[in-house]
Amino acid sequence: MKWCAFLLVSVAPAFAQGGVGQVDAAGVEHPPGLVSAELLPGWVTPEGNRMTALALRLEPGWKTYWRSPGDAGVPPHFDWQGSSNLGQVTMHWPRPETIESGGERTLGYHDMLVLPIEIAPADTTGAVDLATTVDFGLCDDICVPVQVRLTAPPAGSAPDPAIQAALAQVPETSTARPQCRVEEIEDGMRVTASFDHQDAPEVAMELQADKVWVSQPELGRQGDRLTASADFVAESGKPFALDTNALRLTLIGPDRATEYLGCDTVTD
Repeated sequence: MKWCAFLLVSVAPAFAQGGVGQVDAAGVEHPPGLVSAELLPGWVTPEGNRMTALALRLEPGWKTYWRSPGDAGVPPHFDWQGSSNLGQVTMHWPRPETIESGGERTLGYHDMLVLPIEIAPADTTGAVDLATTVDFGLCDDICVPVQVRLTAPPAGSAPDPAIQAALAQVPETSTARPQCRVEEIEDGMRVTASFDHQDAPEVAMELQADKVWVSQPELGRQGDRLTASADFVAESGKPFALDTNALRLTLIGPDRATEYLGCDTVTD
């Protein structure tokens, strides 16, 4: 997959629809594939957290990526340096879909993404003001890396139905722990997870650690169990101590998704 140089778009708080390569009334140039980008006003939760969402509207047929897209694709990256009173930031990722492009299979979203974001205030007596720079990828027949600068309006007085609908698409978390086998490979580690009486067209495997590349899992069956195997490669290019408690495994179907945190190691 070939990527071009970044296109920089400043947006505060949003830009309106316009053609590719055109400039709208606010002087904003639209990169290919992107119709609009904004941080939604959101609301303040009963716990005192600020709920907002990244809302991306794409041209028909264009896609953007999930947090762990697979072998190819670039997940969104947020820089919150322009914000104030920012505490812990939690992304509530809706269930992704499979994207076939150029012979690659990745995970992401088409036409529209509403990504709920929950922010705990650093100081509970003050408001949270949000500004961010977001780097993300867009794909159709070509793939384009995009950077937008966004500022959120003040929080609204009631929950936003669009954000609530996206929250309803977040994978459920299972308390079960799949079995997994961990083995060394030449440039890292291979994890094979096994799920009891499960079936899913896609499985995502992630390690909650920085700078570890994960391959697209290969799916199979062992009797009535679903298996998923992926390679984990660190910057060292060598085998490393992989913490199975830091694994996040997500079974993704067309109507639901289930997330497992950690797995139990087996040796046979």
